[in-house]
Amino acid sequence: MTRKTILITGASAGIGAACARLAAERGYDLYLNYNSDAAGAEASAEAARAAGATATVLQADVGDPEAISAMFAHIPRLDGLINNAGIVGQTARLTDMDHARLKRMFDVNVIGAMLVAKEAVLRMDKGVIVNVSSAAARLGSGNQYLDYAASKGAIDTFTKGLSDEVAGQGIRVVSVRPGIIDTDIHAKGGEPDRADRLAPKVPMKRKGTAEEVAEVILWLMSDQASYVTGSAIDVTGGR
Repeated sequence: MTRKTILITGASAGIGAACARLAAERGYDLYLNYNSDAAGAEASAEAARAAGATATVLQADVGDPEAISAMFAHIPRLDGLINNAGIVGQTARLTDMDHARLKRMFDVNVIGAMLVAKEAVLRMDKGVIVNVSSAAARLGSGNQYLDYAASKGAIDTFTKGLSDEVAGQGIRVVSVRPGIIDTDIHAKGGEPDRADRLAPKVPMKRKGTAEEVAEVILWLMSDQASYVTGSAIDVTGGR
């Protein structure tokens, strides 16, 4: 049986790295994208190779259209995309945000994700695109990450629109909305203890793991989810 090949953006840590490990175990060959954490991306690749996968590491800042084009020059065809790369800013209110912050947020989280998906569609006969959104798209994240939440709301809308465009080509498009997950994104937002602090407020009374999110993503990538498209799936412990 021919192995399928997928691209995972933001594969050097957190949910992207967990997806890389699990995808390799499930029989996929991988292209693994990173922006700045080369060591993390190579660690993800080594774990994938140890599981029997082919893993190619590709550096690209998805906020840069030319970098996206250069990355895809190395990718002739794809069966799937885990559109995971994203950023978060420091905790702030809208009145403390400037144009530069908002532009960077949307360049990476929205425009970059859309351009990556565009290039993936051009390389698919049939396939699956999983966009990594966030529960923040529903919750708004006022007084915290309003810009991040707005960018993820855009991703959910994009997911639905693209799913309608490409359904006739045999391409499914879904988004996954993680909640309070134990990754380093909280530290990048200036709150390294955020997951522990908010865990008691989750109905399940705990934080989630990157591996739990990866399990949902890989199910959506599989034939077991063959009638699922245009949907946003929460992985939030009920939050």
